[in-house]
Amino acid sequence: MTASTTRRTTAARSRIAAVGAIAVAGALILTGCGDQTDSGSGTKEKTSDAPLFSKLPKKIQDAGVIKVGTDAAYAPMEFTEGGKIVGVDPDIAQAMEKQLGVKFQFTSGTFDGLITSLETGRQDIAMSSITDNKKRQEGLDDKGAKIGKGVDFVDYFSSGISLLVKKGNPENIKSLDDVCGKTVAVQRGTIYEDTFKAQAEKCGDKKLTIEAFDTDAEAQTRVKAGGAVADLNDFPVAAYIAKTSGGGNDFEVAGQQSDVGLFGIAVSKENTQLRDALKEALDAIIKDGSYAKVLEKWNVKDSAVPSATVNAGK
Repeated sequence: MTASTTRRTTAARSRIAAVGAIAVAGALILTGCGDQTDSGSGTKEKTSDAPLFSKLPKKIQDAGVIKVGTDAAYAPMEFTEGGKIVGVDPDIAQAMEKQLGVKFQFTSGTFDGLITSLETGRQDIAMSSITDNKKRQEGLDDKGAKIGKGVDFVDYFSSGISLLVKKGNPENIKSLDDVCGKTVAVQRGTIYEDTFKAQAEKCGDKKLTIEAFDTDAEAQTRVKAGGAVADLNDFPVAAYIAKTSGGGNDFEVAGQQSDVGLFGIAVSKENTQLRDALKEALDAIIKDGSYAKVLEKWNVKDSAVPSATVNAGK
C-alpha cells in the first residue's frame, strides 16, 4: 500500500479480550518462546532457541510479541478472513517469527493512524504495504513541513501502482493523463492520493476532481457505481481486486504499472535495535526460501526484493 502514513493504508485496531484470557495467553506466549532461567537477581530472563532472539530489545523478549499496526482491508497484502488477519504481510511476519522467537501480533486500524501509533508506543511496528519514502522517513507533510519524528523502514516488497477501473473500461482510461477532467476515488492518506494530487496539477484547466475516502473499499464502491472513473492502487492489490470482486465482473486493471517503489516495515527511529533485528530476520527468510514461498502462494513473486534494505525508498 502506500500513504502519507503508508501505503497504501499501512491506527491500531484493538480487540481486547477478558483480563483472565490475556493473562493466560501471555503466559503461553512466554512459555512457547523458550525456557526461563534465573538471572540470580530474583527475576527470570526469557530465552529462546531462535537464531535472532538475542538481537531483539529486552522489552520485546520479555513480552514475547511484537505488536503490529496494520490496516487489514488491502487484499492480498493484509485483510480479514474468518475473523483473522491474513495475507502477504502476515505470512511474511509468520516466517520471520521462526527467526526471532516471538509472535507478531497484528491489530487493524485506519491507515493514516499507523505511524502515530508508533510514536505513542501503542504499536512496535507498522506493517501494512506502507511505501517507504523520504517524507515518511523525515516526518514531513506534503508541503515539507515537519509534523512528526519520522520513522525508519525495513524494506521487504517492491510494487508499482495501477489504475483500477470499472469492468469494460467505459471511459477508456489507459494512463494517468486520461483521468484529467474527470473524477477519481482514492483512500485518504495514501501515496495514491499524493499521486492523484500531482496529476491534478499536471491537468491544469482540465480539472481533476479527487474524492478521498477512509478506506479503499469505499473508493472501489464509488468506481463500481460510476461516480468515479478510477481508483489507484498497488499492482498486486489492483490485480487481486479485479480477479475476485464480483467474480471478476466488477473491475479491471488499466494500463501499465508506474512509479515502482518499496514497501517497508515502519519502526520508530528510536528503536534501532528492533529495526536491525527485523532486517536480519528478513534476510534470513530470503536466504532460506520461506520468503519466496509466501510470495508464490499469493501470486506476487515478481514483487520480491533480493535482500532487506533500510530506508532505501526515495
